[in-house]
Amino acid sequence: MPAFFSRRGAFSLLCGLIFASGAATAAEAFPVRPVRLIVPFAAGGTTDIVARAIAPRVGEALGQPLVVDNKGGGGGSIGAHEASRAQPDGYTLGVATVSTTAANPAINARLPYNPLTDFTPIINIAATPNVLAVHPGFKAQTFAAFVDAVKKNPRMYAYGTAGTGSIGHMLTELMASRVGLALTQVPYRGSSPALNDAVAGQIPIVFDNLPSALPFIKAGRLVALAVAAPERLPQLPQVPTFRELGLEEVNRSAFYGIVGPKNLPPEVVARVHAAVQRALATPEVRRQIEDTGSRVIGNRPEEFAREIAVENAVYRKIATERRIVAD
Repeated sequence: MPAFFSRRGAFSLLCGLIFASGAATAAEAFPVRPVRLIVPFAAGGTTDIVARAIAPRVGEALGQPLVVDNKGGGGGSIGAHEASRAQPDGYTLGVATVSTTAANPAINARLPYNPLTDFTPIINIAATPNVLAVHPGFKAQTFAAFVDAVKKNPRMYAYGTAGTGSIGHMLTELMASRVGLALTQVPYRGSSPALNDAVAGQIPIVFDNLPSALPFIKAGRLVALAVAAPERLPQLPQVPTFRELGLEEVNRSAFYGIVGPKNLPPEVVARVHAAVQRALATPEVRRQIEDTGSRVIGNRPEEFAREIAVENAVYRKIATERRIVAD
């Protein structure tokens, strides 16, 4: 009988070693097929720009293509939800933004995911300024004139955002509360269609991330009134920051990072993190990101997790103060 149990124990041990070896080999081999990167907004917006800037080089570092897949709608919640419920094998990742992890969750208790527990933070790619801009035909071409014009005509003017609960929506509401403005939000399925309507004059005002708005500003098709950034931007040296205008609370940057679903194996996290860092170290990728006015970050997973938690708390406070809830 002892011999029987000894042989049985040895067999179990051998099976365990084979299983562990197989799991380790699988983790080391990752990836063996293309990796999908869900961008939770429409093509052409800032999230898309940042994702496509890194995708080719990250794919090279991984040895498999990193395929960008746009899944817009719901202020980013549709794509974020899809990323959260993916298999935790590393083959479906998502781009996390302030909108998907802080602003939208702050106003929508019915979101099908928890931004603090349903994802595995991997790396923050970049911090991006935000910009308040108007159509060139708008009567006000400075921030002071803008405030004066809107105060004289409450609810007359509409502003476009990437969706209800997006960072543009929340920061505009925060700005409006601090200077006493009454504006009407027009939510879109991403920043690109909002910008297109602002350029076309369908809406006079847009509060958006700088990278997607900057080409229109440089071309004179939009006029920047203020930027949310640590300091004035080299690309727009004449435009004041919200801090300069006495609106420190509004002076918040966006972030664009990569997350996986919860329970992503540490080995996969490390592999993706290293690949993104390698991509961010290449001059052309850094230049692409920095030319948009963004700052390259490339931090550690635990640092990115803390950033998500901090912004989540900030936007919950804004939502409570302004009594903003999802429709």
